[in-house]
Amino acid sequence: MGRAAIYPAVFLTGAAVMVIELIGTRIIAPFYGASLYVWSSLISTTMMALALGYFIGGRWADRSQSNGLSLIIALAGLMTLMIPWISRSVLLATDPLGLRAGALVSAMILFSQSLTFLGMAGPFAIKLSTDHLEGVGASSGSIYAVSTLGSVVGTLFLGFFLFPLLGSREILIWTGVALFTVSIALCWYEQRRLKIATALLPSLFVTMIGLSLVPYVVGAGRVYAGAKGYQIHYERESLYGWVRVIDQPARDLRLLTSDASAIGAASIRSGENRLGYQQFVQLIPALRPQLKNALLIGLGAGHMARTLADRFGVTTDTLEIDPVVAGAATNYFGFVPTGRAIIGDARYEIRRLEGPYDLIIVDCFTGGSEPAHLLTVETLIQLKELLSETGFVLLNFVAFADGGNDPALASVARTVAQVFTHQSVFIAEPDKEFNDFVFLASRQPVEFSKSSLTAADLQWLQARRFFVNQARGRLLTDNLNPIEILQIRKSEQYRHVLLDRLGQDVIAR
Repeated sequence: MGRAAIYPAVFLTGAAVMVIELIGTRIIAPFYGASLYVWSSLISTTMMALALGYFIGGRWADRSQSNGLSLIIALAGLMTLMIPWISRSVLLATDPLGLRAGALVSAMILFSQSLTFLGMAGPFAIKLSTDHLEGVGASSGSIYAVSTLGSVVGTLFLGFFLFPLLGSREILIWTGVALFTVSIALCWYEQRRLKIATALLPSLFVTMIGLSLVPYVVGAGRVYAGAKGYQIHYERESLYGWVRVIDQPARDLRLLTSDASAIGAASIRSGENRLGYQQFVQLIPALRPQLKNALLIGLGAGHMARTLADRFGVTTDTLEIDPVVAGAATNYFGFVPTGRAIIGDARYEIRRLEGPYDLIIVDCFTGGSEPAHLLTVETLIQLKELLSETGFVLLNFVAFADGGNDPALASVARTVAQVFTHQSVFIAEPDKEFNDFVFLASRQPVEFSKSSLTAADLQWLQARRFFVNQARGRLLTDNLNPIEILQIRKSEQYRHVLLDRLGQDVIAR
């Protein structure tokens, strides 16, 4: 009977550990990005909190009269409910610490308490399930096996079912309520089977406090209503971030954002594109008159695909990882696919594509965090294999100019040069330090003066030619890719730009 009562509790605490750890990315990523630093911070916090919980739980279990497991699980439930309540304040308070320290301190403040209590449950469960000294090994092995199995099931259930159906706040609330339920059930076991008359009172008290906080936790969720002059038009949490469509009527501007990234911009009245770097796409047909088909990796609002179709009759396959972004592009920016509309991770999907394409556009590096696996020698080789002999790869990358010496920008140039014989680099807005940089790469040399570009277009391009010192960069490969480290300054700048323009609530919920 003892083990029959304890094993379900241990199973649930193991599942709760992984739910909290994985939900952590949904809490922190909108503010600090889904970078390696965020994952490292969450994993480190989880390991430190569990280690502390094992230590404290073992000491407490030895000194107690076999009771305490129900109270520990109730406290874990209470701390879990606190996470969405205090998350916004914690994220804003840690912002001055920068990307790495801010992500780590935020993770420790938000998640260490609940994870420590969950770690304490293991030693207590081992003591309760052990009748004799010679049974300690079997009991501890069984407890940790059941807890680990719970972690596996929790991970799969969260990723396959809960994430697509519920928001992160709701998942944390239900996790806290589930822990309260198990706590009350264990109280009955401690009171009836262990003859501890007062076992129910502490856990019941903590549970009542926690349940009374649920309405406040639900109400603490801020629905972004727009900063001054901005209006929220659409908002939805996807598997990859918070996707929003935000209007600024005074500037005739509609933005498409995902977490701390602006991935699309258009005129509200006309629907015309408002992102300057995308104007380079209009010039490609003059460089490649026989352009017939294209591949766009990173859909955004879909303007580049629309331009190629409406002006030049080019069929464009699109590849976007987030179905919510694709839906927003269709419903709010007038995007209509002219080729295959593929939803999936680019690195996987490009292996399944059949070329050749006359133009491949890679537009995945405009936001607050970098999908580093899409910017390596190996990825560019795969794209080169999909490219026609006279085709182009157009890659957009956000960085600081630094006179062409920015290490991140130089690393991209060096990596592109490793795969393609010819490349040209352009800066979107020559008078700004923080900018979009467009790389045009090909097998064949590009003779701009002999193309069908107009004199005005040639002058426009020449004014934006940019020299990058490749010696300042590193080769980016699947084995070694430090692009996230090199782009810390850019990620912080991007976050602050959105905070200044759109207000705190847009990325700190």
